[in-house]
Amino acid sequence: MGSLTPSPKPWIETPLIESSALSKAAGCRIFLKLENLQPSGSFKSRGIGALLLHSLLTHPNPHRVHFYCSSGGNAGLACVTAAKALDRAATVVVPFSTKPLMIAKIKNAGAYEVVQVGDNWKEADTYLREELLKKDEGGVYVPPFDNPEIWEGHSTLVKEVSAQLQEKGEEGADAMVCSVGGGGLLCGVLLGLEREWWGNSCAVLALETEGADSLNQALAHGNLVTLPGITSIATSLGATRVARKAFELSKTHDVVSSVLSDAEAAMGCWRLADDERIIVEAACGVNVAVCYGGRLKKLLPQLTPESKVVIVVCGGSNITLQTLMVYRMEYGWIEGTITDDEEVPSTLSAPTKGIDEYSKHLGWMDGDEWYEQDQ
Repeated sequence: MGSLTPSPKPWIETPLIESSALSKAAGCRIFLKLENLQPSGSFKSRGIGALLLHSLLTHPNPHRVHFYCSSGGNAGLACVTAAKALDRAATVVVPFSTKPLMIAKIKNAGAYEVVQVGDNWKEADTYLREELLKKDEGGVYVPPFDNPEIWEGHSTLVKEVSAQLQEKGEEGADAMVCSVGGGGLLCGVLLGLEREWWGNSCAVLALETEGADSLNQALAHGNLVTLPGITSIATSLGATRVARKAFELSKTHDVVSSVLSDAEAAMGCWRLADDERIIVEAACGVNVAVCYGGRLKKLLPQLTPESKVVIVVCGGSNITLQTLMVYRMEYGWIEGTITDDEEVPSTLSAPTKGIDEYSKHLGWMDGDEWYEQDQ
């Protein structure tokens, strides 16, 4: 086996902050685990980074390793970011449906090459495996979520949370909230909780959006379910079939699976921006949305004002200010009267006009055209 000089791990310890605004809105103590601050902008730096590091440490010729990933989203960006930190090359193959913004971000992160092939992820992945990976003796395949090393990487998040809560004089969390796409993050959270003394008493709220709810449907049917397609705006949750490990762990742990609408996920994005000055994509906004309108206590009725809830702010790079403004105007109606608590900043900043009226007021293009161009 070849040797490799130990490298620094390609992810960082992220802050855990208690949010006054979200705590007031939710009626319990809300802590935010800021995974949006990872080098790639999302939690995937942990899992993908752990897989890359493990691959280098176990490869017979680590100096010839070239990583290959077929995700045009946050996993692809995490792969390139981690590979660069480990001084290795990474090629990403994406379908033609991938947005120019994400392609630009992957290239800017230092990709060896970004190849566009196929009409969907499966076609891009097939090309990567058959045309690129097979022809490179040093090639290492990087899946987006379904791999034990990735789950182990994500589990480090829980270890950090435990240590950070202790530093604050707290004894573990009463609940953790995370969104579910393919289930890699959920696997990591559940495996991490198994190793903490407070883990058995910590509920896990697993959130998805309508049209990207493969875990919820699998639990409802008692078997893995393959969705016919992804129709949610939370495209980073767009796994048509959740990882089997996530499904199995969810059945044996205290997991509450819930599905929110796109409108609620979008609401979580603009309210988090107003309340905490943090910008995230819809796949993360769904986690924050439960803090508003009594949603969290409806899903976890055992919570009290003193309960500690850790929300994984998973981040994501598929968001711009323009998209956030569209969310704000397009889905502002979801809260109706919002809330009477004027101590929550987003209560006072909630939109009162529809997107058409708002865009015309600013002298911009009409709302429909604006929306379509950004999507």
